[in-house]
Amino acid sequence: MATPITPDTKDWTWVLERPCPECGFDPATVGRGDLGPAIRDSAAGWPLRLGEADATRRPRPDVWSPTEYACHVRDVHVLFAQRLGQMLSDDSARFANWDQDATAVEERYDLQDPAEVGAALVEAAEVVAALYDSVPDDAWGRRGVRSNGDVFTVESFGRYHLHDVVHHWWDVRAT
Repeated sequence: MATPITPDTKDWTWVLERPCPECGFDPATVGRGDLGPAIRDSAAGWPLRLGEADATRRPRPDVWSPTEYACHVRDVHVLFAQRLGQMLSDDSARFANWDQDATAVEERYDLQDPAEVGAALVEAAEVVAALYDSVPDDAWGRRGVRSNGDVFTVESFGRYHLHDVVHHWWDVRAT
Protein backbone atom coordinates (compact mmCIF):
# COMPACT_ATOMS: atom_id res chain seq x y z
CA MET A 1 0.00 0.00 0.00
CA ALA A 2 1.28 3.44 -0.87
CA THR A 3 2.07 5.98 1.81
CA PRO A 4 -1.12 7.81 2.79
CA ILE A 5 -1.33 11.39 1.62
CA THR A 6 -1.82 14.12 4.20
CA PRO A 7 -5.47 15.15 3.76
CA ASP A 8 -6.09 18.53 2.15
CA THR A 9 -8.35 20.33 4.61
CA LYS A 10 -8.13 23.79 3.00
CA ASP A 11 -11.32 25.60 2.08
CA TRP A 12 -10.83 26.23 -1.65
CA THR A 13 -14.04 28.25 -2.15
CA TRP A 14 -11.97 31.46 -2.09
CA VAL A 15 -10.98 30.64 -5.68
CA LEU A 16 -14.42 31.84 -6.74
CA GLU A 17 -13.43 35.37 -5.71
CA ARG A 18 -9.85 35.73 -6.92
CA PRO A 19 -7.26 34.01 -9.10
CA CYS A 20 -5.39 31.01 -7.76
CA PRO A 21 -1.76 32.04 -7.18
CA GLU A 22 -0.57 28.48 -7.76
CA CYS A 23 -2.22 27.33 -10.99
CA GLY A 24 -3.27 30.75 -12.32
CA PHE A 25 -6.98 29.91 -12.66
CA ASP A 26 -9.03 33.12 -12.71
CA PRO A 27 -12.77 32.64 -12.16
CA ALA A 28 -13.52 36.09 -13.61
CA THR A 29 -12.42 34.89 -17.04
CA VAL A 30 -14.81 31.92 -17.17
CA GLY A 31 -18.26 32.52 -18.61
CA ARG A 32 -21.17 30.12 -18.39
CA GLY A 33 -20.70 29.01 -21.97
CA ASP A 34 -17.01 28.33 -21.33
CA LEU A 35 -17.58 25.61 -18.74
CA GLY A 36 -18.34 22.65 -21.02
CA PRO A 37 -15.52 23.36 -23.48
CA ALA A 38 -13.05 24.12 -20.67
CA ILE A 39 -13.90 20.86 -18.87
CA ARG A 40 -13.29 18.96 -22.11
CA ASP A 41 -10.02 20.81 -22.72
CA SER A 42 -8.87 20.08 -19.17
CA ALA A 43 -9.24 16.35 -19.82
CA ALA A 44 -7.51 16.21 -23.18
CA GLY A 45 -3.91 15.89 -22.00
CA TRP A 46 -4.45 13.20 -19.37
CA PRO A 47 -4.31 10.07 -21.58
CA LEU A 48 -0.98 11.18 -23.06
CA ARG A 49 0.44 12.02 -19.63
CA LEU A 50 -0.74 8.67 -18.28
CA GLY A 51 1.09 6.91 -21.11
CA GLU A 52 4.44 8.16 -19.83
CA ALA A 53 6.78 5.77 -18.00
CA ASP A 54 6.47 7.57 -14.67
CA ALA A 55 2.66 7.71 -14.63
CA THR A 56 2.38 5.45 -11.59
CA ARG A 57 5.42 6.84 -9.77
CA ARG A 58 5.02 9.32 -6.97
CA PRO A 59 7.45 12.24 -7.18
CA ARG A 60 7.66 12.07 -3.38
CA PRO A 61 6.08 9.58 -0.97
CA ASP A 62 3.59 12.22 0.20
CA VAL A 63 2.52 13.40 -3.31
CA TRP A 64 0.15 11.49 -5.57
CA SER A 65 1.42 9.99 -8.79
CA PRO A 66 -0.08 11.27 -12.06
CA THR A 67 -2.32 8.18 -12.10
CA GLU A 68 -3.58 8.86 -8.58
CA TYR A 69 -4.32 12.49 -9.51
CA ALA A 70 -6.11 11.28 -12.64
CA CYS A 71 -8.24 8.87 -10.58
CA HIS A 72 -9.23 11.79 -8.37
CA VAL A 73 -10.04 14.02 -11.36
CA ARG A 74 -12.11 11.23 -12.92
CA ASP A 75 -14.05 10.85 -9.67
CA VAL A 76 -14.47 14.61 -9.34
CA HIS A 77 -16.11 14.69 -12.78
CA VAL A 78 -18.44 11.84 -11.83
CA LEU A 79 -19.35 13.45 -8.50
CA PHE A 80 -19.91 16.88 -10.02
CA ALA A 81 -22.13 15.41 -12.74
CA GLN A 82 -24.25 13.79 -10.03
CA ARG A 83 -24.39 16.98 -7.99
CA LEU A 84 -25.09 19.18 -11.00
CA GLY A 85 -27.97 16.89 -11.94
CA GLN A 86 -29.23 17.16 -8.38
CA MET A 87 -29.04 20.98 -8.47
CA LEU A 88 -30.96 21.09 -11.74
CA SER A 89 -33.75 18.79 -10.52
CA ASP A 90 -34.03 19.51 -6.78
CA ASP A 91 -34.86 22.92 -5.33
CA SER A 92 -33.19 21.99 -2.05
CA ALA A 93 -30.10 20.13 -3.28
CA ARG A 94 -27.86 19.10 -0.41
CA PHE A 95 -24.61 17.26 -0.90
CA ALA A 96 -23.31 14.56 1.40
CA ASN A 97 -19.70 14.84 2.48
CA TRP A 98 -17.17 13.22 0.16
CA ASP A 99 -13.88 12.20 1.71
CA GLN A 100 -11.56 12.26 -1.28
CA ASP A 101 -8.66 10.88 0.72
CA ALA A 102 -10.65 7.89 1.99
CA THR A 103 -11.83 7.25 -1.58
CA ALA A 104 -8.23 7.22 -2.82
CA VAL A 105 -7.33 4.55 -0.27
CA GLU A 106 -10.52 2.48 -0.63
CA GLU A 107 -10.43 2.51 -4.42
CA ARG A 108 -6.67 1.85 -4.48
CA TYR A 109 -5.83 4.73 -6.78
CA ASP A 110 -2.21 3.66 -6.46
CA LEU A 111 -2.93 0.35 -8.23
CA GLN A 112 -5.22 1.47 -11.05
CA ASP A 113 -4.26 1.04 -14.68
CA PRO A 114 -3.19 4.41 -16.16
CA ALA A 115 -4.67 3.73 -19.62
CA GLU A 116 -8.04 2.74 -18.18
CA VAL A 117 -8.04 5.75 -15.87
CA GLY A 118 -7.22 8.12 -18.75
CA ALA A 119 -10.07 6.82 -20.89
CA ALA A 120 -12.53 6.93 -17.98
CA LEU A 121 -11.45 10.47 -17.08
CA VAL A 122 -12.08 11.73 -20.62
CA GLU A 123 -15.46 9.97 -20.69
CA ALA A 124 -16.49 11.41 -17.30
CA ALA A 125 -15.37 14.89 -18.42
CA GLU A 126 -17.52 14.62 -21.54
CA VAL A 127 -20.58 13.60 -19.52
CA VAL A 128 -20.33 16.52 -17.11
CA ALA A 129 -19.33 18.98 -19.86
CA ALA A 130 -22.47 18.04 -21.79
CA LEU A 131 -24.50 18.72 -18.64
CA TYR A 132 -23.00 22.21 -18.33
CA ASP A 133 -23.69 22.77 -22.04
CA SER A 134 -27.35 21.91 -21.49
CA VAL A 135 -28.05 24.17 -18.48
CA PRO A 136 -31.01 26.40 -19.38
CA ASP A 137 -30.45 30.15 -19.04
CA ASP A 138 -32.90 30.37 -16.14
CA ALA A 139 -31.18 27.59 -14.14
CA TRP A 140 -27.71 29.06 -13.57
CA GLY A 141 -28.86 30.56 -10.26
CA ARG A 142 -30.20 27.29 -8.84
CA ARG A 143 -28.57 26.42 -5.55
CA GLY A 144 -26.89 23.49 -3.87
CA VAL A 145 -25.53 23.25 -0.34
CA ARG A 146 -22.43 21.29 0.59
CA SER A 147 -22.33 19.34 3.87
CA ASN A 148 -20.22 22.08 5.49
CA GLY A 149 -22.82 24.74 4.64
CA ASP A 150 -21.12 26.24 1.58
CA VAL A 151 -23.79 27.43 -0.86
CA PHE A 152 -23.19 27.27 -4.61
CA THR A 153 -25.20 28.33 -7.61
CA VAL A 154 -24.94 26.20 -10.72
CA GLU A 155 -22.65 28.89 -12.14
CA SER A 156 -20.32 29.13 -9.13
CA PHE A 157 -20.36 25.33 -8.82
CA GLY A 158 -19.12 25.07 -12.41
CA ARG A 159 -16.28 27.50 -11.80
CA TYR A 160 -15.33 25.70 -8.59
CA HIS A 161 -15.33 22.39 -10.48
CA LEU A 162 -13.24 23.79 -13.29
CA HIS A 163 -10.65 25.16 -10.88
CA ASP A 164 -10.35 21.77 -9.19
CA VAL A 165 -9.51 19.93 -12.40
CA VAL A 166 -7.31 22.70 -13.82
CA HIS A 167 -5.40 22.84 -10.55
CA HIS A 168 -4.77 19.10 -10.53
CA TRP A 169 -3.47 19.23 -14.10
CA TRP A 170 -1.13 21.96 -12.86
CA ASP A 171 -0.15 19.72 -9.91
CA VAL A 172 0.84 16.94 -12.30
CA ARG A 173 2.62 19.24 -14.72
CA ALA A 174 4.49 20.87 -11.81
CA THR A 175 5.90 17.48 -10.82
